[in-house]
Amino acid sequence: MDRSATSATAMKEPSMKDHKRLLLIDDDPNLILLVKDYLEFRGYEVITAENGREALDILEQDIPDMIICDVMMPEMDGYTFVEQVRQTERTAWIPVLFLSAKGQSADRVKGLNKGADVYMVKPFEPEELVAQVESSLKQTIRWKEHQAKGGDNGSRIQVPFDVQLTPTELKVVQFVARGLANREIAEELNVSQRTVESHVSNMLGKTNLHNRTELARWAIENQMA
Repeated sequence: MDRSATSATAMKEPSMKDHKRLLLIDDDPNLILLVKDYLEFRGYEVITAENGREALDILEQDIPDMIICDVMMPEMDGYTFVEQVRQTERTAWIPVLFLSAKGQSADRVKGLNKGADVYMVKPFEPEELVAQVESSLKQTIRWKEHQAKGGDNGSRIQVPFDVQLTPTELKVVQFVARGLANREIAEELNVSQRTVESHVSNMLGKTNLHNRTELARWAIENQMA
């Protein structure tokens, strides 16, 4: 990434980027410096960490609007980190963008199945990174607006306060909230459709909800999707 070239074309825009805080995780100090500099020039606040373990410590104190994370890192890699993020209710909603030198289809699928929302391959164009960040943040805003409206009938879905989903159930409910059918979810997770149906049934039992529509609304309202 050419810092001088990008700085010459980058312009601050007083839009949704203002006051948006990003957590950038990478063990390459040069990439951290360049990406941080570029994103800050574009109007974002950027917090940095060298690996997933350090990032989890940061999340204990501060919740960013989005996470940009390398995959291969010491101490704790991106896969393990994002699984931890998705298992915790207060962080499960945060959009995650993976940066990786591995660009094979299987690598992309693995990254997305682990819980990333976006998978970008290094080297990348800075403008594409910003576009992906903006797209993910806009999607989060849409979810929050939907949550504020209370779904279709203006009232929030009520479930027992102590409901705990397994990591796999969380992945399934995220796909349900995105409108995927059980067959499509099975293909995404590389499991049988019967397995997906079992997970959906278990979640309906845990939440005392009646159908997939209510399950999807609950996931969106609680920022799990």
